[in-house]
This record gives sequence, structure tokens and C-alpha cells, in this order.
Amino acid sequence: MEQENSHTKTVRHLAYAFLALVAIMLTGTVGYRILGGEQYSWLDCFYMTFITLTTIGYIEAVDVRQYEYGRLFTVFIGFTGIGVLGYVLSTVTAFMLESDLNSSWRRRKMKQKIAQLKDHYIVCGVGLVGGNVARELAATGRVCVIVDANMSAIHRFLESHPGQLWLHGDATGDDVLLAAGVMNARGVFAVAHDDSMNLVISLSAKQINPKLRVVARCHYTRNFEKTRRAGADEVVSPDFTGGLRIVSAMVRPNVASFLDDMFKSDDSVRIEEISVPEELSGKALSVLYHGNKDSLVLALRHDGGWQFNPSSLQIVQGGDVLMVMATAEGRIRLEQLMQGAG
Repeated sequence: MEQENSHTKTVRHLAYAFLALVAIMLTGTVGYRILGGEQYSWLDCFYMTFITLTTIGYIEAVDVRQYEYGRLFTVFIGFTGIGVLGYVLSTVTAFMLESDLNSSWRRRKMKQKIAQLKDHYIVCGVGLVGGNVARELAATGRVCVIVDANMSAIHRFLESHPGQLWLHGDATGDDVLLAAGVMNARGVFAVAHDDSMNLVISLSAKQINPKLRVVARCHYTRNFEKTRRAGADEVVSPDFTGGLRIVSAMVRPNVASFLDDMFKSDDSVRIEEISVPEELSGKALSVLYHGNKDSLVLALRHDGGWQFNPSSLQIVQGGDVLMVMATAEGRIRLEQLMQGAG
């Protein structure tokens, strides 16, 4: 609605600008006709007004030097015309920037950038929950595309994240998911405001790319199993987990405070999940410690069991999962060490 009001206001200013331009052209043409007399044609008078208005500076088409107020009239037309012309040009520029043509160009450039992505995330719905999801991904150095049918919601998010990749459309449609790069994505967050929409998004995303990981938001616990059967790998209820968090704030406040501090700051550490590649099988965990002081391995998952605080001499196998406390830089460095060790 705000965008439409702004566009209407620009169109109104554009109309005023052209009316002012026509008025100054008519005033100049009639004035030079009166000052110059019938020896000058209407075209000569119009041309004289035009070259004065645009400051082209050709020879005077209408000689008004012999008249007392002739040159003063030319000065008046020049000053007034330059102001009106500047207003017209600025209004036309604003109109072009807000026009559908410019919007189409920006959408096309955005789609080209999205088409080049690999291993990114797609956040379907950028309301209160989806906005926080996208902010967390950005804070941890992960690329994502936000998708929403409500352009106002996208604009609100872009105010604080102007460089964010976005797509305007209904994420329940296969064409929108394909445009968001679902074939090359690592995961999809189905976090729309409605459970049925998240169910359809989960189903559509999994049918297009079965290897994709899908995490869905669900208001009502009775819809958990339906959403999982539709294709969601994980279903989260903010209301349910929020209730547990409130209890933690009461009965274990220090733990809750520690976890909150981790997620509130962009520069804080996170608990990350790192999969061990096959190339690292049979090697000690110590190969991941070289030159990396920004991460700490908390636990190792192997054959379905957890080993907490593993030794640096612990042998890892492909498919093992490391639970690591790390900064964004520490996580990236850890992934680089894994590739180098392999």
C-alpha cells in the first residue's frame, strides 16, 4: 500500500511538472510574439523559447534587443524555464526508478543471482519466525533466499538487510520454488503463518528435490505427523518450544541465559553440526585442531551413540557427526581443515 501511494504521488508530481513546462513554453511563445511582432512566426517564437529554456545558446530567433523589456523577458524565461526543466527531469527520473520497468529489471537481476547459487537455504515466509530464521542464517554466514507472497513483509526485512536475496511469490507453487533454486539448495524452511501452507511447501519441495532437508513450522501439535508424512524432515512448534524455554528461564536460568547470549549477538558463538566426510575416515580428530582456536568439539556421534568431550586422538569415520561450539569463522575454518585433511 505504501509503495502504491508513493507511485501515485510521483505520477501526480510528473503531471504537475509537465503542466508547468507547457505553461512556460506558452508564456514564452506568446510573449516573444507580442514583443517581436508579426514579422516573426509562431514557430520562430516557440523556437526562441525552446533555446532559451534549454540554454542551447544559438543566435536569437526573435530579436528583442530594441525593446525595453525584451532582454528582461528572456532572463525571466531562462530562470523560470531552467527551474521547471530541472523539476521535470528529477520527477521523470523518480518515476522511472519506481516504475514497473525498473521493478521488472530488478526482479530479473535477482533471479539471475539466485540461479547461480548452490548449497543455499530457502526461507518460505518472512514474518516474525521466518525473519528470525533469515537473520540467524545471515549471522552465521549462510546464504539464503527469502520467499513471501506479501511484498510488504519482504520490504520490512530488506530495511535491515538490503543485500538479502528475495523472491516475491507463493512458495506453495512449484514454479516459485524452482525460481528460488530448490534443485541446488541445501535446505528449505517452511515457516509460513499457516500449517496447511507449510505442509504443501514441504510436500512440493521434497517432490522436486528428494535430497533436500526440510524443516517446517507447525502451530498445532496434531499436525506434526501429517507434515512429516508430507516430507518435512523436522517439524518445530514455536509455541511448544517457547513454553519449554519459559520453564527453563525459571528452573535453570543460567543455562537459559547462556543459550540466549549465544543467539542474541551476531559475533557470538553457536553450537554447530559438522558431518565428517569419507575422506577423513581413519584419521584422528587432532587434524581439525591445527590453526583453529575459534571452535571446540563438544561431542561425537558415531553409530547412533554420543561420545562427549572426545579426545584429540579419537579416530573418526565418514558419516560421523561433530557437535562443535564455534564462531562463524571457526566453523568455516573447520570445514576447510576437513577438506585439506582429506
